[in-house]
Amino acid sequence: MNTSALIRPAWTPATIALMVIGFMVFWPLGLAMLAYIIWGDRLDGFKRDVNRATDGIFAGCRRGSDKAARWGHGSTRTGNVAFDDWREKELERLAEERRKLDEMLTEFDEYARELRRAKDQEEFDRFMANRNKSTSPTTGSTTTTKRSGKSTPGLLDE
Repeated sequence: MNTSALIRPAWTPATIALMVIGFMVFWPLGLAMLAYIIWGDRLDGFKRDVNRATDGIFAGCRRGSDKAARWGHGSTRTGNVAFDDWREKELERLAEERRKLDEMLTEFDEYARELRRAKDQEEFDRFMANRNKSTSPTTGSTTTTKRSGKSTPGLLDE
């Protein structure tokens, strides 16, 4: 660890000031700085342990992917030519079935999208028809002016 660093896990004026400011601003910051001062020298070992543990976890994932490759999900050969040929044909057949299912899914999605569009259009047309009915003048509210004799909606007689 670099002992000349300004902020290091030790009781230096800078770390004490940061801890006090941390407690004044937001107490968990001050607590975190206190923990860093006390246990910060152990962080290198902690990081090493965490890295080792995650490497072990991901090594297990790699082993799982190796097993999947051995069971026909990869391009490895078993040594039995008849079985390998049969497996290749089956995988090709399954890939063709998958392609057909994907095409059918695409067609259905387009059909459903068109149905939604038609339903939305119908609802919009109905809304516009209702809106136009409510804003159009009704025959009972028209009045005839005395001067011109023309019918004017919504105007009162003078």
